[in-house]
Amino acid sequence: MKCLVCGNLSFSIICKKCQKNILMPDFYKRELEKDFFNYSFYSFNDIEDLLLSKYYFHGDKIFNILAKLSFKEFAQNFEFDRQIYSVGIDEHTRHDFSQTAILSKHLKSKYIKPVFGRCKATNIVKYAGKDLNFRQKNPRKFKTSLFNKSIILVDDLITTGTTILEAKKTLEKRGNNVLFSLTLADAKR
Repeated sequence: MKCLVCGNLSFSIICKKCQKNILMPDFYKRELEKDFFNYSFYSFNDIEDLLLSKYYFHGDKIFNILAKLSFKEFAQNFEFDRQIYSVGIDEHTRHDFSQTAILSKHLKSKYIKPVFGRCKATNIVKYAGKDLNFRQKNPRKFKTSLFNKSIILVDDLITTGTTILEAKKTLEKRGNNVLFSLTLADAKR
């Protein structure tokens, strides 16, 4: 097959050379509200085509590569004084995979335990290409079954932060402590 990034022949959908030279993550921090931060690994513009693969059958392969390079590396270097849980936001499936579940799975470590399907929207609202006003008028209405846990929220992309903050609020209503959120990319970067 050919590498999707450089076009050279490869055994992987993204060759090792591109993974090493082009897709090395760069940690970025954005404050969403007072003392609550989102950390991302890429600029949206740098990996836009790869992120859009979530709409296609080969997207799981791309998300696994991106998660291995960023989320897994983060988890291996992360320490905490107790067990915390990674929670993917609205883990729905497209083409038999959920991009947020893939990302969360790669956070598994001594300190982080991924849990799945624990922060789901009760309505389907498509935010792609929509502005902040639309997002605020059309909340996702999340529900959760988690109580009294320490949590890292996981999503593939942050644009306005509305989805992450709504999920955080839902989790906090159940006594959870949301420490921060992690995303692959930040659209403001």
